[in-house]
Amino acid sequence: MSAAPIILVPGFWLGAWAWDEVAAALRAEGHSVTALTLPGLESAAADRSSVTMADHVDAICDAVRPAGKPAVLAVHSAAGFSGHAASDRLPGQIAAMVYVDSAPGKGALDPGFSGVEKPFVWEEIEREENLDGLSEEQKATFRRRAVPQPGALLREAAPLANDARRDVPTTIVCTGFPSEQLRAYAKEQEWAWLAGVAELSDVTWVDLPTSHWPMWSRPRELAALIGGIAPAASAG
Repeated sequence: MSAAPIILVPGFWLGAWAWDEVAAALRAEGHSVTALTLPGLESAAADRSSVTMADHVDAICDAVRPAGKPAVLAVHSAAGFSGHAASDRLPGQIAAMVYVDSAPGKGALDPGFSGVEKPFVWEEIEREENLDGLSEEQKATFRRRAVPQPGALLREAAPLANDARRDVPTTIVCTGFPSEQLRAYAKEQEWAWLAGVAELSDVTWVDLPTSHWPMWSRPRELAALIGGIAPAASAG
């Protein structure tokens, strides 16, 4: 039996290129892989003024539907919101969810955000995010290729209506914080990006200590983890 197809969704400011090393490693092992560039993230010149949360959820669902069989959907960072919404829309077509330094988000990430777009500010990244294991070359590539994020993705909440999403097998890959800490946060903190954890019935927590961008700092290990889920998801 062939493994489930794999769909890779990057977080803020990134396109499909962010997954290049992981996708190459997975394909070398025989996996079918699709990496997405979500609407508004095509280039710095892209029009982001009318891009909505629904557009991102639609784009993910449009990749899942033609996969040919239930897919493994791996989402990074704030794509946990649109990814969770996709599992609500198409639970029967998603064999497993993988949240990469992310989690099933519910509600709006920043409902008070009013800008057309959220710019990429390297000084904020250095101050606020975990950069462990990233080379200077990788940081330079990030700065060069990152584009602003559509503002609606911060202030809009995707509707959730299908309880079948709760039963989709889920793996949460913890990189910036250990799983023990994130599990406690999910129980104690009212953070939108963790709000969907409590409703899931089948969650596996995996520690992969590294940067917030493990697709660059530990790509082989991340690929092995995602690739290992795909055969199990297919068998399930």
